[in-house]
Amino acid sequence: MSVVKQMIDYHTVDALIDRYIETDIDFSTIKTLGVLGLDEISMKKGYRDFVTLITYRVDDKVNILGVVNGREMSNVILFLRTIPISLRNSIRAVCCDLYDGYMNACKAVFKKTIPIVADRFHVRKLYRNSLISLRKSELKRLRKELTAEEYAELKSAISLLRKQKDHFTDEEKIVIESLFSVSPKLKQGYQFSRQLSGIFDSHISPEVAKEKMTEWVNSVTTSELTCFNRFIQTLVNYQEQITNYFIARHSSGFVEGFNNRVKVLKRRCYGLSEPTKLFQRLLVDTTGITRFAPGVATF
Repeated sequence: MSVVKQMIDYHTVDALIDRYIETDIDFSTIKTLGVLGLDEISMKKGYRDFVTLITYRVDDKVNILGVVNGREMSNVILFLRTIPISLRNSIRAVCCDLYDGYMNACKAVFKKTIPIVADRFHVRKLYRNSLISLRKSELKRLRKELTAEEYAELKSAISLLRKQKDHFTDEEKIVIESLFSVSPKLKQGYQFSRQLSGIFDSHISPEVAKEKMTEWVNSVTTSELTCFNRFIQTLVNYQEQITNYFIARHSSGFVEGFNNRVKVLKRRCYGLSEPTKLFQRLLVDTTGITRFAPGVATF
């Protein structure tokens, strides 16, 4: 589609947006909310001045619902309470990371009527970080105990392990075994990590997932490994939210994708330091064509 550039300055565009774009969501225009997503984004460099983005996904289409100033639980609660009861009943799940502020806000407003799903990719990152910690400590030990030539021979295996793959080919297994043979702890840690990934990849019920995760925790705690201790505490504290993933396998993937869109918007726009301005621009970006140029192709 061809683009015609008009000689219009920024202030004119800003004035047009203020005139025609609302600063809050018009709930009467929404039929259903589907899956809600909550996440934070920094408005300034250095991770300062956070806002909370609240999005919703229906039929794989993601829209902005609100931009809340800060990430405090009280502010999020105030916004969630503005959602009409009829629309609350259309929410199938709420996806977020393991931030207590968001989880507790959803619990306060939705009670137990809507499942809160801890994003599986955030959970995966946590137990992967445990494995990374083990890998670093074991490599530090091997540098001291092995000769320079022996350690150099492990270079290919170390490089392969850093890719954080859940599965290796037959050829890769031969390469990685050279490292595992001199570091049994690292081999065991990798096996535990792969087992947990296998649970998340399985199409099982939340109840079965809880049983399997409990078995996993018991196996790890009876081993000599301590690198997963902190993660195990997280797994125990948020077991319900983590295993809610297995109800319908919802994740925050759509939230992360929308956040990337916001980051691009911030780079090409000015004057987005206020939550209301950001909301207006996101509304223009996501609904502008259908609202102001219906029938125009968007490809």
